[in-house]
Amino acid sequence: MKKADRQKKIREIITDQSIERQEDLVRKLNDLGLQVTQATISRDIKEMQLVKVPAASGGYRYAMPATRQRDETDQLGSTLQDSLLQLKRSDRFLALDVRPGNGPVVANLIRKLSNQDVFTTIGDDSNVLVVSTSAEGAAQLEDYLKQLAE
Repeated sequence: MKKADRQKKIREIITDQSIERQEDLVRKLNDLGLQVTQATISRDIKEMQLVKVPAASGGYRYAMPATRQRDETDQLGSTLQDSLLQLKRSDRFLALDVRPGNGPVVANLIRKLSNQDVFTTIGDDSNVLVVSTSAEGAAQLEDYLKQLAE
């Protein structure tokens, strides 16, 4: 199982159940057929920045960190406003020229949009290629990204 899938499952478990110790989390994952070690879970807990919060039973349990996430559309809009230099379209493809260092972020945020017209994105340091499912979809996405960048 991929790390991202395992961490997603960890998120689900600690949200649905009160997990007080790493060993409990290892056991739950093993019960689900995911063979993991305590060392792996320890690394996941650190990477996911899980915190211990008071549990209803009196002890402490693992929880996701209390961070306020900005909406991804807002993040994309502000990133485009700050970094978009040029946006071009050709058939099903959009090419975005952005300030250096912003390409991977913009590509990732576009990929996360709930937009059925986005087939995939590729981002390097200062360029993003968006492959759309159709020419019409690319045109609509172009208009949408231009609106966000205003």
